[in-house]
Amino acid sequence: MRFAFSSMHIGIDFDNTIVSYDSVFHRVATERGLVPPGVAPTKLEVRNWLRAAGQEDVWTELQGYVYGARMSDADAYPGAIAFFRWARKTGVPVSIISHRTREPFLGPRYDLHEAARTWVKTFLCDGAPLVPPERVHFETTKETKLRRIGEAVVTHFIDDLPEILLADSFPTGVEPILFDPDGHHVDAGSALFRARSWDEIHQYVAAGWKAAF
Repeated sequence: MRFAFSSMHIGIDFDNTIVSYDSVFHRVATERGLVPPGVAPTKLEVRNWLRAAGQEDVWTELQGYVYGARMSDADAYPGAIAFFRWARKTGVPVSIISHRTREPFLGPRYDLHEAARTWVKTFLCDGAPLVPPERVHFETTKETKLRRIGEAVVTHFIDDLPEILLADSFPTGVEPILFDPDGHHVDAGSALFRARSWDEIHQYVAAGWKAAF
């Protein structure tokens, strides 16, 4: 189902939607000698190798370290920042609405929300933040994230998790857009527009925005 694009306001998840952690997880795991050279340079393969080796606690601590101390080393997915710049220049409001714990479950203490906010602030357009600070929201649970999506009155929401987009409490009237770069969710259902790249998302949203005028 295609929703109306007038008065557009785009909500976007953060982790694994805007930010790709593949290179930084592999880099940090290699620096620490946690994985052998043959492990593919992806977050998923690092996780799978550590779990298979009985290193679940190591994986948990590694996540806190990457999302905190090494957040600045994480990359944006190709095309994501270009989409934000298009939205800013065309006057389409964008809100980041995500969920992550405030501090890691294991290991040194980091403010994971502040680390993510700092990462967002590094991207500018004409000297101004791509996303105003008042539109950057980090919640601590999926339930409060879903509530925030409704409170933000977005027209579209982009996420890499079908469980968020298909949740019973997902706000009515918001178009769900599934970001699925690795093709993990081919059976997510016809209720979702599924994109393999930010270029696809950009084309889809921009076409709807143009058609509304």
